[in-house]
Amino acid sequence: MLSNLSRYWWLLALRGVAAVIFGILAFVWPQLTLGVLVILFGAYVFVDGVANLITGISDRNVNERWGLMLLEGIVGITAGVLTFVYPGITAVALLYIIAFWAVLTGVLEVAAAVRLREEIEGEWALGLSGIVSVLLGLALIIFPGAGALAVIWMIGAYAILFGALMIYLGFKLRGSDTPELKHA
Repeated sequence: MLSNLSRYWWLLALRGVAAVIFGILAFVWPQLTLGVLVILFGAYVFVDGVANLITGISDRNVNERWGLMLLEGIVGITAGVLTFVYPGITAVALLYIIAFWAVLTGVLEVAAAVRLREEIEGEWALGLSGIVSVLLGLALIIFPGAGALAVIWMIGAYAILFGALMIYLGFKLRGSDTPELKHA
């Protein structure tokens, strides 16, 4: 798994760049209509899902738990496709899709970070991004009546923080041909 993460460091960085772009767009255009938010969200989670799917499939021969990354990819792709197939979705339904996607993605990323803590340094970034995902999802579930602007800004802030952490982790893995082992 570690060699594949190192080899596909750019997928983590790509996930991060997509998240940062999505987050910046949410702040630059806070008056986004629901239709544009649906398209932006759908594009982001689809790209994120494809990146996770590729990573999961590439890990299948070297990691017995590759299925978690594959599952995260399938969830992301499904959430992305659903937003494109049903563009007339209501704000509350989109809010819950985002919330449940964030919680599931976060839980899977925390699980991956726990598995990697013995293999690499910097796994905290993946764990922290997972915690941030879970917190966003829970906040959206608990406070669904929040104003549209507040929701857009929460999602934008989350996307920028998550993206920055993914970019950091991707370049940390790229930094050496073999990532630093904690117990080396």
